[in-house]
Amino acid sequence: MKLSILDQSPISVGQTAQQALQASMKLAQAGEQLGYIRYWIAEHHNFPGLTCPAPEVMLSYIGAQTRKIRIGAGAVLLPHYKPYRVAETYNLLATLFPGRIDLGVGRAPGGSAEATMALSENFLANVRKMPDFVTELLHFLNNDYPADHMFSKISAYPVPETSPVPWILGTSERSALLAAEKRTAYAFGHFMSDKNGPDIVNTYRKQFKSGNSQKQPEVIVAASVICAETNEKAEELALPVILWRRQNSKGEGNYGVPALEEAQLYFSKEDRAQILNDAKNKMIIGDPNTVKRELLKLQEVYGADEIMVVTLTHDYGDRIKSYELLAKEMVSND
Repeated sequence: MKLSILDQSPISVGQTAQQALQASMKLAQAGEQLGYIRYWIAEHHNFPGLTCPAPEVMLSYIGAQTRKIRIGAGAVLLPHYKPYRVAETYNLLATLFPGRIDLGVGRAPGGSAEATMALSENFLANVRKMPDFVTELLHFLNNDYPADHMFSKISAYPVPETSPVPWILGTSERSALLAAEKRTAYAFGHFMSDKNGPDIVNTYRKQFKSGNSQKQPEVIVAASVICAETNEKAEELALPVILWRRQNSKGEGNYGVPALEEAQLYFSKEDRAQILNDAKNKMIIGDPNTVKRELLKLQEVYGADEIMVVTLTHDYGDRIKSYELLAKEMVSND
């Protein structure tokens, strides 16, 4: 199975943003050593528990600290930005790190309503223009505007020898249809969606028409995973993440992944089994054999070309250990 990494660059309680960003860089380095295909970092705004509002900044830092792993955005939230500027930025990254850059784009706001207004006064209007924005972006990346177009006389310099690979990211049929229409690869956020993911991915494949540099449909499915030496240890590591997500959903504060002790105080012993069981509807939690079995099921159900793993733990060492255990079980370094 092809495996890759999605990093949300979380802050843990008791840690600083700088420590969280350094941990992200170390995770990318570890992923490269372990044989993961790619490392993507997400974009969030006004979210104190997540530290990356500008993937391109972190990618320049991480690219300089790694050698061969593909790196990219998961995703650039395109309604906030002009496509030309995005193309310039990722062409620059592709010039610095040839053959390694992915450009994932999405339509979500990535933060609070206030942050969205601060970034883009016309966000909702720009969401409606998303298909046009993607078209513009692809033209700039491919440097192929028709001669009669007003943008035909400009290029998103520097033009790299190998262009960034565009991906459309989403959690709904709308994003799947957009990826099929624009002939890009597609990444589906299984861990973020309550919709029928396999049907959505199947729609993308059915509607896809070969074109541009993307000759056939390609699918990544992103899954939330916590892997540890034993099932019991993995469940222990998952409790703080479950608490953190619950706190965020209730607006109780999102200032970092709590420690196990806080989660144990919050969840009674009697409730923990049910809480963990409910969480496993969207998270894969367990020892290497358990996680492997569940990921293979997920791959089969979706027909995924690749599984992208997002792992959150309070301790950054536990996070890397989770990826290590998974790699030993499933990743070939040939």
